[in-house]
Amino acid sequence: MSGKTKNDQELRREEELHYFEDAGINPYPYSFDKTHKNQVILEKFDDNNAELFADVAVAGRIMSIRRMGKASFFHIVDDTAKLQIYFKRDDLPDFYDNLKMLDIGDIIGVNGYVFRTRTGEISVHARNVVLLCKSLTNLPIVKEEIDENGNKIIYDAFSDKELRYRKRYIDLIVNSHVRETFIKRSKMISFIRRYFDDKGWMEVETPVLQPLYGGANARPFVTHHNALDIPLYLRIALELYLKRLIVGGFEGVYEISKNFRNEGIDRTHNPEFTMLEIYVAYKDYKWMMEMVEELISKLAIHINGSSSVEIEGKQISLASPFKRVKMFDLFKEYTGFDLQGKSREELLKIAGELRVPIDPQASSMKILDEIFGAKVEEHLIQPTFVIDYPIEMSPLAKKHREEKGLVERFELFVNGKELCNAFSELNDPRDQRNRLEEQARNKAAGDDEAMVVDEDFLEALEVGMPPTAGLGIGIDRLVMLLTGETSIRDVILFPTMRPEK
Repeated sequence: MSGKTKNDQELRREEELHYFEDAGINPYPYSFDKTHKNQVILEKFDDNNAELFADVAVAGRIMSIRRMGKASFFHIVDDTAKLQIYFKRDDLPDFYDNLKMLDIGDIIGVNGYVFRTRTGEISVHARNVVLLCKSLTNLPIVKEEIDENGNKIIYDAFSDKELRYRKRYIDLIVNSHVRETFIKRSKMISFIRRYFDDKGWMEVETPVLQPLYGGANARPFVTHHNALDIPLYLRIALELYLKRLIVGGFEGVYEISKNFRNEGIDRTHNPEFTMLEIYVAYKDYKWMMEMVEELISKLAIHINGSSSVEIEGKQISLASPFKRVKMFDLFKEYTGFDLQGKSREELLKIAGELRVPIDPQASSMKILDEIFGAKVEEHLIQPTFVIDYPIEMSPLAKKHREEKGLVERFELFVNGKELCNAFSELNDPRDQRNRLEEQARNKAAGDDEAMVVDEDFLEALEVGMPPTAGLGIGIDRLVMLLTGETSIRDVILFPTMRPEK
């Protein structure tokens, strides 16, 4: 039992628990054989097929209670819908008096038959009731009613953001829209898997604990392996191991899994997040753009029934094709400066004129990234492929086949936020070594997000990797986009939180 001080209602619940135990009723039995989900009954039952629902078994948590002497009406909710249960004293001579010891939050199982009440509500007429779990704490029950115009009015909403994130189990019980968000998230991941599997690409698993971290510009979490007496890092990206598998002969591999970056927390960043990465041999970033357009457009229709979504009052079309714009063209449009080919010192001076705060020790890559984030991203509302990045910002991407100083890379931005990142992957081991060594110099100069030199990865490239297109999609941000949520914490079941005192 909890060590907290109990209020009157919680003390009463304990008395109810003892009542059942004293009556020889186990308040925590081992199982219950359900025959139907609530939603199935609500969708399938009608007055012409009542015989198909003459003997059902349902179970769920009590969310409302209305007692009327010789009859009572409860609503129970399972993981699909809310369903009314009708109890009649004459049908439950051995249990009806026990109903007064049931409370909102308790979980019950009911055997009975489905019918329609005088008011037209589909309900289960109980023949037998089983207490499956006695709840010992109070739920912040949300009350709803429909006004004369058909609008839903919500009272006593469980809406405190921090409390909802900390006690997600309560959030899921009382806020049906939260449950729907995570159902959509699960359906999205399943759809992506089917889409990739149908194309013959293979799902794989790569190490979470790594002797070196790489594949992105980020600070890692560090731990220590006692038996080997070595430091290990929680991975910041999947890229370098998945490319090793392309070297090994697989022509299409993908992974959906957790990454970890030791960074700040805001509306679009959580230190632990879900990433999809996929690598397909013999393809380039132009092909990858077309694949991303198709995937996201089909996914939107699958999840929402439409290729349009509304976020923060903005209507966004996810129908392909998406706009394509070169990165330096966007810099020129939204800063007034042509930043292509500028030295680090020139970029630092321009950042000052633009009033973009920059660490004086920042590399050219970091300066460009900060200017882009401060001056460009907010304008990219409709889906936009930002293409052809400077080589300084993309140490793992292949040099542009036509324009010197650039690489074949794109990022997809929607509603001012980066959604995915992709390259024509660099497969020249000599060029890759030079780029990683430059990253190492940046790290030594103070850039703690720069990459490290991974000799084993370079050896893999020396074995030979075919031309390859690679892509990373932030699953959490994709869920935000398709559910209309504006905070990453609303699409992660258990976001990272500061411990309560």
